[in-house]
Amino acid sequence: MDKNRKIFANKARRSHRTRAKIFGTATTPRIAVFRSNKFVSAQAIDDEKMITLVSAESKKLAKGKKVNKTESAKVTGLELGKLLLEKGIKEGIFDRRSYRYHGRVKALAEALREAGIKI
Repeated sequence: MDKNRKIFANKARRSHRTRAKIFGTATTPRIAVFRSNKFVSAQAIDDEKMITLVSAESKKLAKGKKVNKTESAKVTGLELGKLLLEKGIKEGIFDRRSYRYHGRVKALAEALREAGIKI
């Protein structure tokens, strides 16, 4: 097995392990995080109805601004928290997928808490 396949298999295994314990509803949606090399995006998902309630992306929020990736993740978390509060949702379940709770993922989660969302 070459190195890239092994890395992908390990990420998939981690993702399935964390996702198996998490299920979002309309009142407590699953907040899924996606992290690329440049940007971060997060969305609140109702797994019962299989719909996305709200989403936020750092690509849209950081247009023309010069901020580092961790700060843009924090801005994304604050924006998502604001959108969730507008919908009347005060708590959620954090789904970090295969990413470690560190750096940008941690900054996004802390910004959600700062915005008033209970995770």
